[in-house]
Amino acid sequence: MEDIVHLLPDSIANQIAAGEVVQRPASVVKELLENSIDAGANDIKLVVKDAGKALIHVIDNGKGMSVTDARMSFERHATSKIRTAEDLFKIRTMGFRGEALASIAAVAQVEMKTKRAADELGTLLQVEASEIKRQEPSATKDGASICVKNLFYNVPARRNFLKSNPVELRHITDEFQRVALANSEISMTLINNDLEMFQLESGKLSKRIVQLFGRNYQQQLIPCQEETPHVKVEGYVGKPEFAKKTRGEQFFFVNGRFIKNNYLNHAVNTAFQGLLKEDYFPFYVLFIEMDPLHVDINVHPTKTEVKFDDDRMLYGVINSAVRQALGSFNVTPSLDFGTDVNFEQFTSPDRPKTFTQTSSTRDNNYAQFKNIDNSRDKAKNWESLYDFAKREDIISDEQLQKELPGGGGNTESPGSTVTFSSRMGEELDEDQFMPSKTYRLHNRYLIRQVKSGMTIIDEKAAFERILFERYESRLGTGNRASQSTLFPQQISLNPSDYSLVMEIKSEIQQLGFEFEEMGQHMIVIQGVPAELSNCNEKEVFEELLEQYKFNSKELGLNQKDNLCRSLAKRTAAIKCKSLGDQEAEQLIDQLFACKQPNYTPDGSPTYKLISLDKIKSWFSS
Repeated sequence: MEDIVHLLPDSIANQIAAGEVVQRPASVVKELLENSIDAGANDIKLVVKDAGKALIHVIDNGKGMSVTDARMSFERHATSKIRTAEDLFKIRTMGFRGEALASIAAVAQVEMKTKRAADELGTLLQVEASEIKRQEPSATKDGASICVKNLFYNVPARRNFLKSNPVELRHITDEFQRVALANSEISMTLINNDLEMFQLESGKLSKRIVQLFGRNYQQQLIPCQEETPHVKVEGYVGKPEFAKKTRGEQFFFVNGRFIKNNYLNHAVNTAFQGLLKEDYFPFYVLFIEMDPLHVDINVHPTKTEVKFDDDRMLYGVINSAVRQALGSFNVTPSLDFGTDVNFEQFTSPDRPKTFTQTSSTRDNNYAQFKNIDNSRDKAKNWESLYDFAKREDIISDEQLQKELPGGGGNTESPGSTVTFSSRMGEELDEDQFMPSKTYRLHNRYLIRQVKSGMTIIDEKAAFERILFERYESRLGTGNRASQSTLFPQQISLNPSDYSLVMEIKSEIQQLGFEFEEMGQHMIVIQGVPAELSNCNEKEVFEELLEQYKFNSKELGLNQKDNLCRSLAKRTAAIKCKSLGDQEAEQLIDQLFACKQPNYTPDGSPTYKLISLDKIKSWFSS
């Protein structure tokens, strides 16, 4: 029988390997940026077009490569960073697998220009589908310049799985931000479709955070630092009031490498317990430095998942570091357990109250109680305070007016009889004493009687469904309903959010927002959807962006549904707090006029029907 097991050709093997390393354009960006950092560059420029699908170009001023090294870099498992098996447990560099360039060249057209400072001429290499097409000397600058064109051009099925340009660009921006945060001493630039998104100067970590995320982060950063014999933690955490609904701005770095670790995230979130609103997440950038022997980074091809030999120790150190940072900057209240809280209100009025007081101050406070006048002279007629209260429940308004000074008329004697009128015997219309058929419970739920029992409607969920279909109709017809703001508000956005707003500008305006660009990464809100009148326009717009990013990341919605869902959710949360009883009543009719009244856009029920049989089962017959 003929043998059936055989070796795969290199071209196919490289494409299989590329499937692990190169998942999307952002994967290429990550590998190329890390190679530039390993090459010792202090200035890196990233240029992308068509969200990286058409072009990814990385230029650095690193050490460069010789002719032989340039050729070898495109071979599988070729690396300058590993010599022995022991080196795998001492890794301090970014790229070490020797698969990045080989995997990229297997699914794209790659052109490399590189030169060492000691060489007169550099090297030009062109590779397509793992095949060297051209190699020759070239006059080029010191360092390396790598162009990756037409990603997945030879694997159409993989290209079809890529998301829209805004989504892919967001992934590229995320990777760029992570590398930039980990290397604040390196100048970095990101240009997308000939528009500069980031131009980051070298400096301290705090400066890099402000450059990446915006000036408003300058006032929310709290330094965080903790050092033990085995691990060092340092970085910044954000103040609780600046927490956001999305998890995107949470960064852990181990020995300069970005990682994802839910266990360590829990350590930080626990430290913020009691300080955050529900479903909100704090901002933090934390760097962990420890011996590479205690970290295994060779777990996943993307190198974002690592293993620690002592997770619990690391959890405790991080939790303690964050708690200490929040406490030292008075974010969490500190209590002096020596103070008697029963007497705290008697502190001197000309001195501001504080959480902690010295022992001498407390002794002085107690001194004022030593000479209290215990005589009853000042309260001898205290019983008379209750005379009026004892009688007010049984005295009519007319009698009360007579008793008040200047009221006129004769006062009733204490023993006089008071007669109350009664409507007993009168015929009453049934509607006069039957309550309304719709009841409002805790300003959140509507209860209405139906033939088979009763219906409980969630006002917020119902309003969200109504608004979603209303906004969906506006995007379809182009008929906007906008309310001009009395005072236009300026909003400063980070480059990533500004780019996102510009991409969905027409859709946002169709929903009712009116805004103009003013300066770099700044817009002016001049109008909001009619449903959002008398609200904080800046807060609403920022929350809309956060909800949009959350939906894109977690749900992968298309642009139209995402915008309608995001705005409906934020508007419902704001307006339901101020709904009047009449508006709440109209909500029911509007809900059942919807195409799909049963559920919110994310699948939550808008109402529940409780049958009479179910109600009867709650009680004994």
